[in-house]
Amino acid sequence: MEAELTALAASGATALVGLMVSETWTQARDRVARFFARGGDENSVDDELRLSQMELLVARAADDELTAADIEAGWRMRVRRALQADPAAADELRLLLAELGADEDGDPAGTVHNSITGGVQHGPVIQGRDFSGLTFDGMRSLPTTGNADRTAVQPHE
Repeated sequence: MEAELTALAASGATALVGLMVSETWTQARDRVARFFARGGDENSVDDELRLSQMELLVARAADDELTAADIEAGWRMRVRRALQADPAAADELRLLLAELGADEDGDPAGTVHNSITGGVQHGPVIQGRDFSGLTFDGMRSLPTTGNADRTAVQPHE
């Protein structure tokens, strides 16, 4: 049973830290604060979550993986203590992770809804969830000298 709680604590902490740097954090934070407060002071837990998020964002921006790992480790210990203190917390955490869309590895998942409006797009349009390492050629310059037909390609103003 201890191994199961340890695995659940690790999954919960990974999901928590992943959510802190996601667009869904604002909605998730209230639910997470209620889980940790468990009848206590929800505002102080919310303050701790906000501080951790700020520290995590700064660490990630500075490519400081050690600090990011420390933040996750701190929350993993806190999740494990909550699970050990209250047997019902395990089921509540599983439900919370499912509701927040975290997969089995604790990574937040979610539905992506994309739409484009407004007519013609003058450049690449990319829609999806996770992107990295994308490079695009810049727009080619219009000719500035010579007899080029400038009416054929004019940028919108």
